Amino acid sequence: MHIGLYCPVETGHLNTMLPIGEALLLKGHRVTFLGIADAQARVEAVGIHFFPVAIESFPQGSVDKIFATLGEREGLSALLYTIGIFRQVSYMVLQHGAIACKDLKLDGMVIDQTSTEAVAIAKILNIPYVTLCSALLFNQEAGIPPVFTTWQYGDSWFFKLRNQLTNYVGSFIGKIVQEPANQFLKKNRLPIPPNFDSSLAIICQQPKSLEYPRKTLPNYFHFTGPFHTTTSRKFVDFPWEKLSEKPLIYASMGTLQNRLKNIFKTIAAACENLDIQLVISLGGSANPEDLPPLPGHPLVVRYAPQIELLERASLTITHGGMNTTIESLTHGVPLVAIPITNDQPGVAARIQWSGCGEFLELKQLTVQKLREKVKRVLEVPSYRDRARQFQQEINHSGGINQAIAIIEQAISTQQPVVDCAPVIFDNFSY
Repeated sequence: MHIGLYCPVETGHLNTMLPIGEALLLKGHRVTFLGIADAQARVEAVGIHFFPVAIESFPQGSVDKIFATLGEREGLSALLYTIGIFRQVSYMVLQHGAIACKDLKLDGMVIDQTSTEAVAIAKILNIPYVTLCSALLFNQEAGIPPVFTTWQYGDSWFFKLRNQLTNYVGSFIGKIVQEPANQFLKKNRLPIPPNFDSSLAIICQQPKSLEYPRKTLPNYFHFTGPFHTTTSRKFVDFPWEKLSEKPLIYASMGTLQNRLKNIFKTIAAACENLDIQLVISLGGSANPEDLPPLPGHPLVVRYAPQIELLERASLTITHGGMNTTIESLTHGVPLVAIPITNDQPGVAARIQWSGCGEFLELKQLTVQKLREKVKRVLEVPSYRDRARQFQQEINHSGGINQAIAIIEQAISTQQPVVDCAPVIFDNFSY
């Protein structure tokens, strides 16, 4: 089969989608990634065919400029900017993507849950597709707090009423993001769906235990667990000789909201005088020499080999991005989250609710408060124990094997996938 892939050109989304493409190639399928120019190098590096769309509107280097602006924002400002970018990309992709997909003669697609523009194209061309959740699960329920809040889960009428009222705001935001896709569907005389998720299969990389109790997910929804690999990532040079024998704390604010440099100073000060070694990844936001000297003299790098460092880490300090969170738990590493925007507050709340870490809201961030959180997670055994339970759950989840089996069955049969036996890869490198 010829299978198309589509997701936002952002590190976290690519780290989830590209292993899917690699595995499909190993199964003998033809795979094409559709995207703007900045994705080309990473896609082709793992042997996947790249088909550019909207290259005149988003030439090489556009994503770095977008992320540079986003990285300096927080809270509502960052959320509104993200919405604006999603809409802009959607309009341009819809103008060029439909013709591209038609010419490619795709048998099916795997589409990121946030990419409604690709869903609209798939519907117009009658291409079966599978939804991939690479961020926090967005599906709304009365009992589930909105993803952009740090509210804890509760099953009482008060919690449900609070969630429902706030979900109206989330639905309004969703309609703004979906407007380009809705207009495109109307123009082509197709109905606007109640949601843009696949009716064949939805794949979610979250461990099931990291999600609040769900009651209304469809029976073709699958918690497969993560399927990140090192092969789909660029080689990152790292001064391994500078690591000591002390417990390692790995701090990363991701690749989007990482230009708030005062946060790195606070993290360094909070870890100063602790008997640990702190490694800070700037996520490409700056060079280490661009920062003033940080308290405690942590090891600061522009990029870090995250998976390899997590194999050694005792604690992760994170912005609450889903990928860093899952990769930490894959290695049994507890977390302290400092959420900034988008779905990060929801991830942070789940970290605390599930017992694998703590979070501290940005508006409450001080050196003393962060130090207390760090010391607590390092010293109280239950956090490490819970993280290791997650590690076992992830190791025994379906992962890439289950995800590929679901995708193949959904596209080949064009029927909802309720149950599916995993395929096994002998030569797939995690």
